[in-house]
Amino acid sequence: MLGVVVCALALEVHQPDPRPLDVHQFAREVDDHYNHLRSLEADFTEIYRGAGAEREESGTLWLKKPRKMRWEYRSPRVKLFVSDGQRVWFYLPAEKQLRETDFRHLDDVRSPIAFLLGKTKLENELQGLSKVPDQAPMGAGDTLLRGVPRAMAESLSEVQLEVTPAHQIVRIVLMEPDGGTTEFRFSGWKENVDLADSQFHFSPPAGVETIEGSLSP
Repeated sequence: MLGVVVCALALEVHQPDPRPLDVHQFAREVDDHYNHLRSLEADFTEIYRGAGAEREESGTLWLKKPRKMRWEYRSPRVKLFVSDGQRVWFYLPAEKQLRETDFRHLDDVRSPIAFLLGKTKLENELQGLSKVPDQAPMGAGDTLLRGVPRAMAESLSEVQLEVTPAHQIVRIVLMEPDGGTTEFRFSGWKENVDLADSQFHFSPPAGVETIEGSLSP
């Protein structure tokens, strides 16, 4: 009799939750998680796939409210992408070249990530937000969401987010109309770390060429 009870309990534990995901409630919980943070730090891997090619880069990301971000790429080459919330700098040390623009004119796949802190509202940012039924998330227990971005509708056809049960976004996939994709994978999130504002400003070394109004990844 005891064995029957144990088996019944085991089946109950391993059965999936039959209740459908309430996407609206889940999105509000993700919003609430990020809107209560003042800063973030994580390791990232960026993977681009398109036109028969694939490119993978990695480094560390820092975010600070409002709209401040710093992407330090270490592999396969060193480069730096920094914003203080008003200006944006993209520095290529090997080429001794700096590209600079106004944040309001930025059309870059990294720019929506700057808005994670402070005023996140997924259902405003992603039209038709829904669960992805035909793909499995990379992490066990994670939830995969999709939607059409309102802010970058001309350059992106869909955005997918992988969210942990703790409401942390660990993967973002940005899909272009021509079939190209840029995927960001995040690990080791650290929340509310102490970050100086100076970390989100860039002054070029002597001898660096500065190009105004042109940025590329």
